[in-house]
Amino acid sequence: MRILLTVIGLMMGMTTFAQTDYSTSVDSQNGAVVYKGQFLFNDLQKEPSFKWLASGIESYKPDMGDMAFLQQHLANYSIVTVMGTWCEDSQILLPRLLKVMGMVNYPMPMYTMYGVDRSKQTKYGESKFYNITRVPVFILVKDNEEVGRITESVSKSIEADLRAIIEKDIAKK
Repeated sequence: MRILLTVIGLMMGMTTFAQTDYSTSVDSQNGAVVYKGQFLFNDLQKEPSFKWLASGIESYKPDMGDMAFLQQHLANYSIVTVMGTWCEDSQILLPRLLKVMGMVNYPMPMYTMYGVDRSKQTKYGESKFYNITRVPVFILVKDNEEVGRITESVSKSIEADLRAIIEKDIAKK
């Protein structure tokens, strides 16, 4: 529980100056609250029905070998998340990503999160810009270029897949 509170505290403190612009609705298929547009970790925390967020962060146990690598390298990349608050895959993977980011003290000003509805549309067309067809999507960006993405599921784990993307990018140089 202490780790969960530390991660949440770090993320809340680091997202104070970022912007949000999202609308909410209710998903017609499962009744979940839908965030559409750009939002922050704090915005997710405020929604009482998103119990999956805290429980997912608390229960996830990342691989410490991958975490040591990410501690050294992840902050060199911006991360863009496109997810559906109504989507079970997003509800599983987003808390894991947030836990990883919190544990490596990822600089939250380098993180951007967008919500989509079931048609995979954001509020201002970011989903078209990022070519989103499935969610969640976690995109690593360096020097304004996408270096890799995780789409809908992971091969091994969130931290191992992030490490693989970064190792491939480092090997290109």
